[in-house]
Amino acid sequence: MNAPNPSAATEPRRHGFPWFPVVTLVLGTVGILWIRAQPELERNFKGWLTTLIPLLVLLLNLGWFFLTPRFSARTRLLGLTALIGLAILGRFALRIDGAMNGTGLPSFAWRWSGPSASNVPAPAVPARTSTPTTARDPRLDLVQDVPQFLGTKRDGTAPNPGLATNWATQAPRELWRRPVGLGWSAFAVVNGRAFTQEQRGTNELVTAYELLTGTPVWEHADTTRFVEWQGGDGPRATPTVHEGRVYTMGGTGILNCLEAATGKPLWHHSVLVENQLGTNMWASSSSPLIVDDLVVVTGGTGKGPTLLAYNRLTGVPAWTSGEDAASYASPILASVAGRRVILSNNARSVTAVDPSTGKRLLEHVWGSEKFPKASQPIVLGDDRIFVSGGYGMGCQLIRVQANADGTLKAEQVWKGVSMKTQFNSPALREGHLYGLDDGLLACVVAETGKRVWKDGRYGSGQSLLVGDLILVQNERGSIHLCSASPAGFQEFGSIPALSSKTWNPPTLAGLFLLVRNDREAACYELPGK
Repeated sequence: MNAPNPSAATEPRRHGFPWFPVVTLVLGTVGILWIRAQPELERNFKGWLTTLIPLLVLLLNLGWFFLTPRFSARTRLLGLTALIGLAILGRFALRIDGAMNGTGLPSFAWRWSGPSASNVPAPAVPARTSTPTTARDPRLDLVQDVPQFLGTKRDGTAPNPGLATNWATQAPRELWRRPVGLGWSAFAVVNGRAFTQEQRGTNELVTAYELLTGTPVWEHADTTRFVEWQGGDGPRATPTVHEGRVYTMGGTGILNCLEAATGKPLWHHSVLVENQLGTNMWASSSSPLIVDDLVVVTGGTGKGPTLLAYNRLTGVPAWTSGEDAASYASPILASVAGRRVILSNNARSVTAVDPSTGKRLLEHVWGSEKFPKASQPIVLGDDRIFVSGGYGMGCQLIRVQANADGTLKAEQVWKGVSMKTQFNSPALREGHLYGLDDGLLACVVAETGKRVWKDGRYGSGQSLLVGDLILVQNERGSIHLCSASPAGFQEFGSIPALSSKTWNPPTLAGLFLLVRNDREAACYELPGK
C-alpha cells in the first residue's frame, strides 16, 4: 500500500482551457461584426446593439469569475471589492451629459470638467429694446424672408439665390458668431431679423436678433423648462412670423403670440395643460402653422386632440381635431385630391383635415406609435403623399382619392427602406427625393422608391434643397454643399460652421446662412455666382 504524499494536498488544482470567456468573446465579436454588416439596419439600433453585446459578454464573464472553482475564494473576494470600488468611483466621478449623437447612447463627462450646457446659469433677461436707428444695410436687399420652419412651404426647399459651388476659391464668409441657450429650434427670418427659441436656466425664451450682425433686439421669457436627459433640455420648435406677429410653441406646450417689432406679448395658451394632454417624451416640437385667420399646432400624448386651431389675432380657440397622439413633425397646408387640407404626421397615422372646421377627411395608419416621427409629409402632384421615419419605420408612398361625401381615402403605392429619415425631412426635386437615409445623403425615385445612390456620412443631421444643390448640416456641426442630381453624389465643399452636436435645421435667407445648436449660433454669407 502506497503512503500518501503530503505535498499533493498543497499542489494547485489544475484546470483546463478557459473555454467560457473565450467562446463568449468570440461570439460577441462575431455578433458585433454581423450587426455592423447589415446595410439597412439603422445606426441607432446598431449603436445600442453593439453596446449591449459587450455589456452582456462582460456580465456573463463576471458571473463565470465568481462561480467557477478556478479561482480561490480570496481572489473572488478581491475581484468583488474591486468591482464595487469601480462602481462607486464611476458614480461619483462621472455624469451623463446628454446623448452622444442621434443614436441616443449616453455621453459621459467627468464631474469636475465644468458644468454641462444644461446647467449653465441663466443671464438676466434684459429689458426690451426699441428698433435700432442705424442706417439701413444695403445687403438687406439680398435677404429673402423665411417666415417659418423648413422654408416658405415647409417642404425643405429654399429659393435658389444662385450659389457658387467652388468653396475652395470662394469660401463662405462668417458674419458673426454668438453664444445661445439650449434648444433645437431653427431660425425664421423676416425683415432683416432672425427669430428663434432657446433655454437659459429656468427661462424659455423667444429671441430676436439682427440678421447681419447677430445683435440682440428683444427677448420674451416664460418661466418654464422642458427637461430630458437624452435629447437635451429646452424648446424644439421654430417660430412662425406672419403679418407683424411671431407665433411660437415651447417645449412644454406654451403657445405665444408676440409683436414682432418689440416682443410684446399679445396672447398665449398653455395648450397641453388646458387640454389635459401629456408632454411628448422629447418635448412639444410642432412649429405653428398659419392658415387663413387661424394658427394651428399639434397636441401631446393621450387620446387627442391631435390638432388645435386658435384665432391668430385674438387667441380664441377655433377647433380641435383627431384622437391620435402628436409626434414630432409640424402640420403643413397642402392640396390633395382637389381638397385644401392640413396634413399632419402623427404618432400612429398621417391625417388630412379641413382647415376651416378641423373635420378629419383622411386617416392613414402607418409606422409605429412607439417611435418618433419627425419628418414632414411630402405631396407629389395632387394625389400622392410620401411619409418617412427612422427607427425601423422606413418610408412609403400613398395615393389619395376623393370619396363622394367629400372625405378622402388612401391606398399604399409602395413601401420600403430606401429613405430612413430620423430627424431629417427629405425634399422633392424633379421626381427624386433627396434626404438623409440613416445619416447618408440619398437620392430616391419618388414614384417607385428605388434608391439611385447613397453616399456621404452626416449622422443625425439636416438638409435643405436649394435648386440643384443641397446644403447638409452634419450632426457634428459642419455644413456641406452637395449636388441634387440623380447622376450621382458630389460634394463641392464644406465649412466647420459649428463644433458640437447639432440637430437644428439650417436656414438660408437669400445668400445668408443661419446655423445654430444648443451652444452657439452663427451667420455666413455664401458666395453667389
